[in-house]
Amino acid sequence: MAGSEPAGAAQRVTYLLVDGENIDATLGMSVLGRRPAPGERPRWDRVRDFAAEAWGQPVRALFFLNATSGSMPMSFVQALLAMDYRPIPLAGGPGEKVVDLGIQKTLDAIAERPGDVLLASHDGDFTAHLRRVLETEGRRVGLLGFREFVSSTFGDLLGRGLQVFDLEDHVHAFTEVLPRVRVIPLADFDPERYL
Repeated sequence: MAGSEPAGAAQRVTYLLVDGENIDATLGMSVLGRRPAPGERPRWDRVRDFAAEAWGQPVRALFFLNATSGSMPMSFVQALLAMDYRPIPLAGGPGEKVVDLGIQKTLDAIAERPGDVLLASHDGDFTAHLRRVLETEGRRVGLLGFREFVSSTFGDLLGRGLQVFDLEDHVHAFTEVLPRVRVIPLADFDPERYL
């Protein structure tokens, strides 16, 4: 069959890396102006489904957690496992940004293997690591977040192929319209969402 992969060839995968702390903090501090209620947080199952649909391939979903305190939110961890996420609880020393460091190490490892990447974060600390992943020809790399809060350091990567997907507008990760004030392209404006 023309265009099919040879028997035994590994199927291409999308690595979904979630910086949950960054998404939650941006939602709380920048969008809502307060701690999000449980119903206002992203529906992580929708994020995973979007990752699978975006490029039409299987997803390996990793959700990074700061477990430096020695404890984990077990009900949340169980929910992640039920949605086919692999929780990555990391611990480190005082002041160490364990989630950022874990994601950076993971991006470096992905750069050495085939696959595409979707990173859920606004944090510019990943710019150099995503640049390295983008260096492989034909590789797709995307950023999931609130586009108005994505670090400007990602700007030069847009010309190299970085795609930005808005968690609310593209991913539909929320059950209610968020109180965001941002520029909306007229073609994307749906007045029904605001009535």
